[in-house]
This record gives sequence, C-alpha cells and structure tokens, in this order.
Amino acid sequence: MEAFVNHMKEFDVEDKTLLEDKEFLRELMVRMMTVNKFEEEAFWLFGQGLVHGTMHLSVGEEATGVGTTAALKKEDYLLATHRGHGQALGKGVDINDMMAEILARGTGTNHGKGGSMHICDFDNGILGANGIVGGNGPIACGAALTIKMKHIPDRVCAAFFGDGAANEGAILESMNLAAAWDLPVLFVLTNNQYGMSTQLERVVKNQDLRQRADAFGFKSYECDGNNVLAVYETVREARDYIVAGNGPALVVEHTYRTSGHSKSDGNLYRSKEEIQFWKDNSPIVRFRKYLVEQGLFTEEEVDAMQAEADKKVADSIEYAKAQPQPVVEDLEADVYAD
Repeated sequence: MEAFVNHMKEFDVEDKTLLEDKEFLRELMVRMMTVNKFEEEAFWLFGQGLVHGTMHLSVGEEATGVGTTAALKKEDYLLATHRGHGQALGKGVDINDMMAEILARGTGTNHGKGGSMHICDFDNGILGANGIVGGNGPIACGAALTIKMKHIPDRVCAAFFGDGAANEGAILESMNLAAAWDLPVLFVLTNNQYGMSTQLERVVKNQDLRQRADAFGFKSYECDGNNVLAVYETVREARDYIVAGNGPALVVEHTYRTSGHSKSDGNLYRSKEEIQFWKDNSPIVRFRKYLVEQGLFTEEEVDAMQAEADKKVADSIEYAKAQPQPVVEDLEADVYAD
C-alpha cells in the first residue's frame, strides 16, 4: 500500500493556463460530483429493488473517468469497463437516458436491455462495455484499425481496463497487436489496487505496470489517478502522441475504489482505516481543497457546484421513473441485422 501512497503528488499543473480557465475547472468538479452522487443514488435504488442485475461502483475513482474523458474529443471512440458510470458520464452520455437505462426503462441508452454494465452511446463515441475482464482490448484494436484503414485524422480509441485485467491474455495480446500494426489505441489502466478482493501485490511480482508497454515497444505514462488535473494533462499528452502517428500508448492511473467490488461486496478483505484514508484523499476532497486554497473558488461556490450536481441526479431519477417499461414486442430489436 505504501507504494501507491507515494504516487500521490502535490496538487498542481504543468500547464498554468488551465488555472485561468475557471469554467473548465468548474466543469471538472461538477462532473466528478455528479458521478459520485449518481452512483450513491443508483446504489440506493438498487437497495430498493428498482435496479435489476448487478452493479459495480467507482466511488473514489471519479478523477480517472472524468479526467480521462475531458482530454478526449467527442469523436474519439471509448470502451468502458463494467465499472464505467463515470467513464460514460464523462464522455457525454445524457444523465437522464443513463438513469433510465439503470432502471431498465425503454427510453434508456440501450432501451433498457443493457443496465448498469453495458452503457452504449454511439453519438458520443462510446462503443459499450462488457462483463468480460480484459474484453475491451480486442474490440479497441478493431475500432482503431477502422480509424487507420479509413485514414480518419485526429482520432483515437481509448480502452479502459483495471489492474486485474492487466494480467489477462486478451489485454496482452491486444497490446502486442496494437504495437505491431501501429494502431491508435490509448490503453487506460485504472489501477485501483484490487482485482475484486485480491490486492495487486499478491498476484504481481513487478508492480510497475507501465513496464507492460515496454514488452511491446510502445510508450507509457503514469499519473496520480486521484488528481483530476494530473489525469487530464497526462491523457492529453498521450493522446497527442498517438494522433501524431506514433502508434499506441499506455496510461496507468493510480487510484482507489472506496466502494466494494460490486453490490454484494462486504469489504472483509481490507480495514476500515485503509478505506477511510482513501476517502480522506478522494479526488473530490483533494480538488475541492486545491480550488479553495488557490483562491479560484470560495467554499460557498464549491457548495453550489455540489447542489447543482445533486439536482442533476435527482432530476434524472424522477425522469427515469416516469419512463415506460420495455415492451415484449421489442425483445429482438437491435439483436439481428436487417
């Protein structure tokens, strides 16, 4: 655990012009707060029996989804993970449609058929998520091959995966393929320190996950994944590297999920003290402190951001509850090609 604590850097930016764009900084904070509140409410709705299937939360990882997607363009492709609410919201999915999908309503992003784990939004470049650990890698290579063969400029395919998936053959084979074919794939490894209930150090001899890219001969980056500005700057640099024609790149974002692996996780494999430490160093807590200490926003202004995020989520719940249930007649819609 000490190695991960050492990845936390002072909250600062290399590009000082970012601090002049208060609207951008405000948007980052509101997005993270919205993701956090969305997941809290979705979990509560699950407890009320209004959400079907399972659910995987990313509480504590808000900066990875929001910071990464802020550095991408709308046209960029993205493959989210089963823990992808923040990744989808950050990329631009309409919060009302997404909540409707969580509640399995016919107007949801997947017409109520995908649920929490399978959000798609082609208009915003989101090619979906899947429950296969590491399954994003091969799909990302296919999307990136499309970019390359059609000579589409200034576009990448970002593929999120976790530290557990980093050991899957599908990811390693995808890295090799992307390198061999110089594909514009941005591999985004969110190292939240646990693969389900297993800590990384118990299953990986070399915990420097950047070196996975070394084996295949392409560039890697890493950042403090609980620092939304560090995530943004790092991903922006990696994206620029890829679109310049250099092939794939890997970004390792060190973070921590304070929520359990899934809705049935009792958190018996880690201490309350450990979880509390990371709650105290969560992306939202740290960014709030930075914005106020730098005199960029007052405490009252940040409180107003939270109120705005809370209202967005509350409104999305009311919207979703009012939407119709899917109908049997649409069961086979979008399953078979015309």
